[in-house]
Amino acid sequence: MAEATPTMTTTAPTPRPAMTRSPVGTLIFASRWLQLPLYLGLIVAQAFYVWQFMKSLWNLGVGLFTGHTTSHGEEVAFDEGTMIIAVLGLVDVVMIANLLIMVIIGGYETFVSRIRLDDHPDQPEWLSHVNANVLKTKLAMSIIGISSIHLLASFIEAQDTIREDGAEPLMWQTIIHLAFIVSALALAWIDRLSTKHPPRPRAAVEHPAAVTAS
Repeated sequence: MAEATPTMTTTAPTPRPAMTRSPVGTLIFASRWLQLPLYLGLIVAQAFYVWQFMKSLWNLGVGLFTGHTTSHGEEVAFDEGTMIIAVLGLVDVVMIANLLIMVIIGGYETFVSRIRLDDHPDQPEWLSHVNANVLKTKLAMSIIGISSIHLLASFIEAQDTIREDGAEPLMWQTIIHLAFIVSALALAWIDRLSTKHPPRPRAAVEHPAAVTAS
């Protein structure tokens, strides 16, 4: 006499009810698009910086070929120190433009909406892992670079600055630059702590299937 083999009957898990979003929550989430005009305004500001760069480059070329240029509204001789300061001014404009690009792209990607450049050949390297902490750290490093350019230009003109205003302006510029460095180190340390101790993900609610044997 053949023995009856038990059959296993599996019931499908109960589907979760669809979550409804409250109108207030939807409105708050959609309010992120209010930042869009701000980023568009930064694009316009970057266009102004391009114009400023071209003006500075033109003045550099005129001073190089004529031997004199205009500085602070006065005509001065175009010597090596003047050329270094002019080139540092160009570098300063470029670094501020890079800062604007970082704020526009990284800020929009982080706080407004995805740009979806995963397969684009020109996608910036830092955009693939950008978040609020990484963006703040990179902005702090860019500000330190800009401050270094201004500090270097001030030290090149240190003799004139000390003769006219004393050494106090140079002292305060150095203190402010050191404050930027300390702030950047603090942000990097906080970012490292958050990377080493990420928040624990919430445990998913499981719906085990009911198994009955007959």
